[in-house]
Amino acid sequence: MQALLSPESSGFFSSINANSRNSSPCRSLTSLRFSKINGGCRLIRRKPRLTAARAMLDAATIEELGLKESDIRNPAISSTYRSSKLPKPNQTVLEAQTRICTGPTQTRPLSEEQAFKVLDTILRSVRGELKDEDQVSKAQLGAFFAGMTIRANSFPEETQWSEGERHAMNIFWPLLLRALPPDVIFVADPEGSIMGLASSLGPQFIGNGTSEMRLVGALREILAGGHLGYEEVQGVMKDVLPLKLEDGKSTGVSESLLSAFLIGQRMNRETDRELKAYCLAFDDELGPAPVADVCSLTHYGEPYDGNTRYFRSTLFVAAVRSCYGESSLLHGVEWMPPKGGVTEEQMLNFMGANTNLSLHQAKELIEDEEVGFAYISQREARPSLYSLIGLREHIKKRPPLATTEKVQQFIRAKGRESTVAGFYHEGYEEPLLMLMKRRGVHSGLVVKGEEGALSMTTRLRSATTSKGLPVNYCSGFHSVGMESACKEGGVSHQSFRLEVNATDYGFESTDTPRTDRSVSKNIELGLAALHGQKGPAYDRIVLNAGIVDHLLGCDGAEDSTVALDRAREAIDSGKALKKLLNYIRVSHKLK
Repeated sequence: MQALLSPESSGFFSSINANSRNSSPCRSLTSLRFSKINGGCRLIRRKPRLTAARAMLDAATIEELGLKESDIRNPAISSTYRSSKLPKPNQTVLEAQTRICTGPTQTRPLSEEQAFKVLDTILRSVRGELKDEDQVSKAQLGAFFAGMTIRANSFPEETQWSEGERHAMNIFWPLLLRALPPDVIFVADPEGSIMGLASSLGPQFIGNGTSEMRLVGALREILAGGHLGYEEVQGVMKDVLPLKLEDGKSTGVSESLLSAFLIGQRMNRETDRELKAYCLAFDDELGPAPVADVCSLTHYGEPYDGNTRYFRSTLFVAAVRSCYGESSLLHGVEWMPPKGGVTEEQMLNFMGANTNLSLHQAKELIEDEEVGFAYISQREARPSLYSLIGLREHIKKRPPLATTEKVQQFIRAKGRESTVAGFYHEGYEEPLLMLMKRRGVHSGLVVKGEEGALSMTTRLRSATTSKGLPVNYCSGFHSVGMESACKEGGVSHQSFRLEVNATDYGFESTDTPRTDRSVSKNIELGLAALHGQKGPAYDRIVLNAGIVDHLLGCDGAEDSTVALDRAREAIDSGKALKKLLNYIRVSHKLK
């Protein structure tokens, strides 16, 4: 790693090995640190304080430093970036939510045994018999019962309640009715018509305060399988966010109602107007977006919950593109459920960059010719949406925000703007492109990369690939002259879709490097590639820089061969590595 992050060195030396996990478990004790050398930036190795076999401090060292074991985390592994302040969900109910809080065709009803176990767990929790991590949270109660209610009211017969679920509910509901709080009873039986017991609690429930009253009104429509208008969604979101927490619990709106609202909208499959409302709701939270004085800016919308298996290339792609005047804005979070995988913020943190940049500081990095790209955390850009991370873990399944947060415009550009977003589930490619057009960008692209992220692969498609759109499927648009047949919002667009076969562009078919939640392994692969080491990671960075430039219609990328060659030159010349090092250095100098 020392050589990888040294502009002066031409050799390759790996000091991070993902298999040995030879990385420090806490920031202050990291075995790697940056120091300034001749105005540049070099990563220096410290003597590690831990064994190679285990990424943790020994008991003597912990005692010597006055640390608690609960305070120790391994910054090399993505799952350890989860905040210890977040209360953990009950795993029994969470597994049930995975099965039933999903779409009309994807839902898998519970067996009788599973249903009995889940409802018994809920009953014991609300009676106070379960403590700490075994407790079923309010958010889980809202999400679980919203899933059950929507399935009963509007799902097709095959994904409605199973006989086992109905039998279990018939036994447990009389007991739950006496133990559950009124807001959860409302979510479970809003009209008093599902459970078979006459109860006026659901029909008469209105909530506490004006914010909850609006939320309850919206939920009645959602729980019946219906949809909301643009203003209704935005009104609810602005009323209830940011979520204010004390000791991990909401001090404002009911978490049960809010989680039911979010997962219910996803289960009903959001309409375009609902997605637009989520996407644009907090655009003015911090005032008008800064405008960067650059000719071209691409907004990269990676899934916020990261990668758990494969190499994530976008950070390194941004460094490459900046070498020839294509500026990039990356955005995300340090850790996000449900996957809790490797993110750009984790990598930048691990390498020593400042990840607490304001929007105006990120704008300066984009405009800086020595850098040319930036990363902005949702924590800084949209505090209201960031306040939902803990709740989202307890919802389990991805809410509508998981789609719309990928199409944000935190910073604008004086020149041309483009947006690229990753997706996994078929059917979301067109809504994502619709949101990009609504943003008014000149070109947009959705990519089904590996793990639903943006990284296209050089691996050949298997003959036994499962149904659905293949990896490397791309769909997008360019803004063109008024002669185009497709027109939206007064702007004409030329649409395209294709499957990118890397071998058609001269790449050798190779398996994608595994990182398996290792932040350090992902960094090692990316830095080795930027240092010119040829191989699968190098090829993926070149492919994802050059082909995206080509598909977006960037200047100088009309010919895909030329676009790929200039990406290779940016790496082989050492310019891309220098851009990344400059980012780490300059990010700490901004005021």
